[in-house]
Amino acid sequence: MRLTCMFSFILLFGAAGLVVFIHLQDPEEIVHQQTPGIKYNMGFQQPKKDCVSSNNQERRLRQNTADGAATAKQSDSVPLSANVPTKLQSTDRRQSSIMFAMKDQQKGEEINSARLHKRRRRFIIKKSPILISMNSSILNLPTLKSEDRNNHKWKSLYQIQRERKRIMRETCSKYKSNNRRIITPYHVSRIFVEDKYRVLYCEVPKAGCSNWKRVLMVLNGLASSTKDIQHNTVHYGNYLKRLDGFDHKGIYHRLNTYTKMLFIREPFEKLVSAFRDKFEHPNNYYHPVFGKAIISRYRVNATKEALRTGSGVKFKEFIQYLLDVHRPVGMDIHWDHVNRLCSPCLIDYDFVGKFESMEEDANFFLHLIGAPQNLTFPKFKDRHSNEERTTTKITQQYFAQLSPSQRQQSYDFYYMDYLMFNYSKPFEDLY
Repeated sequence: MRLTCMFSFILLFGAAGLVVFIHLQDPEEIVHQQTPGIKYNMGFQQPKKDCVSSNNQERRLRQNTADGAATAKQSDSVPLSANVPTKLQSTDRRQSSIMFAMKDQQKGEEINSARLHKRRRRFIIKKSPILISMNSSILNLPTLKSEDRNNHKWKSLYQIQRERKRIMRETCSKYKSNNRRIITPYHVSRIFVEDKYRVLYCEVPKAGCSNWKRVLMVLNGLASSTKDIQHNTVHYGNYLKRLDGFDHKGIYHRLNTYTKMLFIREPFEKLVSAFRDKFEHPNNYYHPVFGKAIISRYRVNATKEALRTGSGVKFKEFIQYLLDVHRPVGMDIHWDHVNRLCSPCLIDYDFVGKFESMEEDANFFLHLIGAPQNLTFPKFKDRHSNEERTTTKITQQYFAQLSPSQRQQSYDFYYMDYLMFNYSKPFEDLY
């Protein structure tokens, strides 16, 4: 009996306390304390878009944080008076609680964003190759000697160099996205090193590269005259060092302290010169490797002899191969883009010469680096000396064999070389 009375008393006391608590609590406050969290989560939830960048999200977070801080400062500056109605006090408390909830969620999002950023950085570091810092040749730009500054010829050639470098830089900044500006050993695999006069030369085939290698060998003391060096010695003797043969420290040091130069040629003219050299003369490499594949793919009713030897490739067939995205055989340095061979948007070349003004440009470069005065660029033709050099007229004759569409596609193929080195369109009907 006594236990029953005690249990009933406890129940009645609890019920009375609950009634008093509900009576004293503002019902409107209870409703608003439940709903803001839901509205906040819905209103500030990030939209699911595939293209929203992390920078945009961080910008929004910074903006929301700033708005929240401004609201907090404004609400804290107004003191709560004892005469303020309970309803207004409860509204302020609700705004404060929402504000704190926003701050907490923003902090959480910022922490998650930071963690994600760190995770991405770790992923990039793990997956990236070993890289070499970008060279800076501004301090190493060859300058005219004091006695040459009044020489009109040298001043004129120097201004031409500055203009070529300006066009090259502007083209790179407009069309190339090399913001990271890093160089791997692959990018310097076509660059030859001459340590005595501190020269780096990027080899561009069919743009005087054989004679430039002769000059580098003479500068290095490997020969007394360019006339004494045979073609096979130049290309297969391995007397000149390549930049990718050095370690990272050696590559970095030479890129930043040596004079870097390349010589280029009108793209169509260079292409025709390569075709004439490799396919119109006996060749025990290009005929079986490239010629057989080209004839097999692009010639209808090819003879067994042509398929066996790969000799007799026509220029139109060669262009079909060049423009085919599914080539039967890969690219070759003799008709590849200069942009790929020498990476001029990554390597800040100090001197850009042109085949069309070879003698003048080459001897000006030798003068700039202080080469011996008796050393001049050789004029002789390296191979097929009895044959006429490939000229603009000869180039037009070869391209006349193509359809307008093929000419346009060929121009598109070398478009960056035309643009970067300021060559005009070779045909009027190109766009």
